Amino acid sequence: MTISFDDFLKVNIRVGTIIDVQSFPEARKPAYRLLIDFGGETGIKKSSAQITDHYTPETLKGKQVVAVVNFTPRQIGKFMSEVLVLGFPDENGKIVLIAPDQNIPDGGRLF
Repeated sequence: MTISFDDFLKVNIRVGTIIDVQSFPEARKPAYRLLIDFGGETGIKKSSAQITDHYTPETLKGKQVVAVVNFTPRQIGKFMSEVLVLGFPDENGKIVLIAPDQNIPDGGRLF
């Protein structure tokens, strides 16, 4: 299936900085609860991410990540996840986050 450029523009993908990380023991699979600052009009958003295999709270705090910020929020247990943090599976299916290779202003949009 192909999509048009206008379809692509409907997906709002932004960069933000993780400002807080908490364990999420209520999740079915090991996960963290993230608080991410996207700056500007998007502001601070919450996300649940199954990224415990490659990352610790200490390595995540202050890290820039890429996320879809215009999905409908999703209830995960008692937690409302507002954005989808993006990553790729490694050779074992464990998630490796997408991140810019240089520090850029929070809220920058992917294009």
